Amino acid sequence: MNLFEFCHGIIHWLVDLVNNLWYWLGDFLPWYFGDLFTAIGDFAASEGHLLFMTVLVESVVIIVVALINVLNFLWIFRKLSGRILDFYGPYYVGYRIGGWLQNLADGVKLFTKEIITPTKADRLGFLLAPVIFVGSSVTILAVIPLSANFGLSTTSEPGEYVSAGALFALAAFSIAPFAILLAGWSSNNKYTLIGGMRSAAQMMSYEIPLLLAAASVFLLAGSFNFVDIVDAQHDMWFFIPLFIGFVVFLICLIAEVEIIPFDLPEAEAELVEGWTTEYGGMRFGLFYMTTAVRSYAGGALATAFFLGGWQGPWFVPDEIWFLIKAYIVYTVFMWLTWSVPRVRIDQMLVFGWRRLLPLAVLNLLIAAALKSGGWL
Repeated sequence: MNLFEFCHGIIHWLVDLVNNLWYWLGDFLPWYFGDLFTAIGDFAASEGHLLFMTVLVESVVIIVVALINVLNFLWIFRKLSGRILDFYGPYYVGYRIGGWLQNLADGVKLFTKEIITPTKADRLGFLLAPVIFVGSSVTILAVIPLSANFGLSTTSEPGEYVSAGALFALAAFSIAPFAILLAGWSSNNKYTLIGGMRSAAQMMSYEIPLLLAAASVFLLAGSFNFVDIVDAQHDMWFFIPLFIGFVVFLICLIAEVEIIPFDLPEAEAELVEGWTTEYGGMRFGLFYMTTAVRSYAGGALATAFFLGGWQGPWFVPDEIWFLIKAYIVYTVFMWLTWSVPRVRIDQMLVFGWRRLLPLAVLNLLIAAALKSGGWL
């Protein structure tokens, strides 16, 4: 049973339960109420509305699972950072389970804080920036399946997901820098503007190598569908023949997520939190949470593109195996974060244009040669 069949069964059961209740009430009420309940029941039981409600429930399930993993990523970030920096806490909330509940406590604290809009800020842009940033990042999670049976689908067939889901995920991934530039400009603060401009420059220098590395995967798999890409790695994971592209993709993901050593748009040591300087309360909390969402999405993309997706030992569920790989990728991110110093803005741009771009082109040529030679 896949996720669509599971959610479709739940919706059918709930609709039948509510319809029986309405029909029962119609027997004790005047005739015009009975006709009304019958019309509502027939409307809800139509196949089109059942499909809509099924997809809606699917989306909720996927988002909830993803957000739970995001909380785990935040917990890993704090615990691993503490171990590397030889700092062990304290976490007062949930200390018996390693301080996991501290993330929820911090979220409640930020939720209760006052939201302040600067007087001279562009109010529309200041409001839309977090909406675009959070919305585009959460949208990525909707199209990344955890297995052939766990993803957003409109049919009962396993693997029948968005045909260009991988391309859609990359497109949604690249929207966030525009929101960062909008946030930096609309805040009417020179530090936020510098952070926004840095994000735009960083996006230009790292998006192209990222897309070229992903293009080599699409070339070998012959599809933009996540299930087809994972199935194409049944005999050999793509990170082996496309090792150069794998390294380029990971580095570009770190730059896209904007964590050290590529956190120049924020650079809290020099720009007072960069483009988020003027944001407070839950708006800042959403920005902070979305960084973890993008880290989770980046780890999931690297897993699906280069690490065989959910393929693994038969005794481990596919979804668990996929998450294990994504967690390992995120751990590598954190290891690099606390091992490599922050680079200068000129070094970052030179590295993107003069190093990563030629390597990404070389990797694409290797993929083309492999595809033409019929090796994969």
